[in-house]
Amino acid sequence: QSELVESGGGLVQPGGSLRLSCVASGITLDDYVVNWYRQAPGKEREGVACVLSRNNSTNYADSVKGRFTVSRDSAKNTVYLQMNNLKPEDTAVYYCAATGRESLTAQGLCATERPWVDHWGKGTLVTVSL
Repeated sequence: QSELVESGGGLVQPGGSLRLSCVASGITLDDYVVNWYRQAPGKEREGVACVLSRNNSTNYADSVKGRFTVSRDSAKNTVYLQMNNLKPEDTAVYYCAATGRESLTAQGLCATERPWVDHWGKGTLVTVSL
């Protein structure tokens, strides 16, 4: 049985950093495109970052570009989301998602928003506040 488990969320002040982890069991994350999504209270879910399986290229939503970085650790079967210069508007539950099939933009990058996902994690809460 496959499972994705996120961790690393918490309370951080504006301008601070957090690193989220997405650990997989039952599947090999290197074989999947991994997306990070977030959902703030009262708002729709937003795709923020993704990483391809075949070449580890990444893509980011404009709202986080230059501040967030997604990376893989194959040995740990883990994908990370490094979040720097956090803002109050980054407050949300963050989810990782894994999909076997690629969904690409016109530029050949992974799509931060996907029409379907094979595996979801249960999320980790990030709160950015004084």
